[in-house]
Amino acid sequence: MTLRQGTAADIGFIRGLTTRTDYAPFIGDTDEATLQGWLQDPTVRILIWEAGSARGFAIFREIGDPSGRVELFRIALDRAGGGQGDIFFAALLDHAFGDLGAEKLWLDASGENSRAIKIYARAGCVLEGVQRAQWWRPALGRAVDLHLFGMLRREWQALRA
Repeated sequence: MTLRQGTAADIGFIRGLTTRTDYAPFIGDTDEATLQGWLQDPTVRILIWEAGSARGFAIFREIGDPSGRVELFRIALDRAGGGQGDIFFAALLDHAFGDLGAEKLWLDASGENSRAIKIYARAGCVLEGVQRAQWWRPALGRAVDLHLFGMLRREWQALRA
């Protein structure tokens, strides 16, 4: 599996995942024009995870922030299960700290997404807070809790030692 920079040709794949009804409770969708703009934005990086064909994507934001903070804004795989989420997330951590030079990576997860929450915890991310009933999910007809996670560069380095 490899990570590569996303291109305009990947927008259909990305939207295909973000508009899946089984993903609607967990991730948001972004329109094509916004994705196209992000491809040109130096503070955003869209990555595609592939093995012969696209298997997942991730969007990093806040690249170049003076604090060294980088947000992992969105992450999705074409299929859940089989341990691929752990492998993909580990590659994203390495990218954030190794390639993007992050001092801190932060991300959030729907409180309904227990699979993602477990992956982030297993990878060494720290639960930094829970915003209760924060994120309206039309697919559920209610607001869900938003779990905030973070990892510092020194924590990532300690895990790699």
